[in-house]
Amino acid sequence: LGRAARAVADAVAGLIGNADEPASAASDGPRRSTAGTLRDVVGAVAAAVGRRGGEPATGRTEGEDPGRSPGTVLGDLLTTAAPWLPIRDAARLRAAFPGRSDEEIADALVTRASRLTAAVGAATGGLSAAQWFAPPSLVALPLELGAETLVVAAVEVVLLGELHELAGRPARGDAAERATAYLASWTQQHAVDASTEQGLGALVGTAGLRALRRRLSRRLARNLGSAAPLLVGAALGGRGNLKATETLARRVRTDLRRLGS
Repeated sequence: LGRAARAVADAVAGLIGNADEPASAASDGPRRSTAGTLRDVVGAVAAAVGRRGGEPATGRTEGEDPGRSPGTVLGDLLTTAAPWLPIRDAARLRAAFPGRSDEEIADALVTRASRLTAAVGAATGGLSAAQWFAPPSLVALPLELGAETLVVAAVEVVLLGELHELAGRPARGDAAERATAYLASWTQQHAVDASTEQGLGALVGTAGLRALRRRLSRRLARNLGSAAPLLVGAALGGRGNLKATETLARRVRTDLRRLGS
């Protein structure tokens, strides 16, 4: 699981790094790299469930551990990958955006994350649509949708972490503990209240892990629900992810302003 989680974190870091490159150097680099990133994460998801890439990620065979549901697999991967996600502190964020106010930097972070999750949804939509015209490979579809769910969640965790850091409301603890708290923030869809340490405590217990798995399962189910020959497509997948990321960011930024007042 550790190797697969590290592959997920590395893939997400590469995607975010490409998005941070100047336009003159990267052009539409994030778009070009998204499909490759998804394929890397598909492999990590396949490794985590102990199956070959061409076998389905959903469903269970007789005698299989019932706890290894898609939400459990994705939740375990995301929890293990969280400490390796590229979450920058306030000093590094300000250095990366010289001359901009904190609000302007936060706006730029939300825009970056929204564009990335939209690109991931578009790439998955294109891959999924192709699967409908290649019946022998249709069984790989759940893995691709699982990879999309995982990448989008990881990008949003990075966004929430950097918004907390920039707002002067970082979670407590070392980098790994803060990443876990930001994952809890993503699960709850609210800012971490560091004064009560509820961010970290919300995830380390059984109830917190179950909440994370339920949220990932709902995200995956939403993707599966659109996986029909006439519905799957780049535009649909991209719009849905973009709006969801913007809504999440708006909710957490409102929380952070309230906590800071």
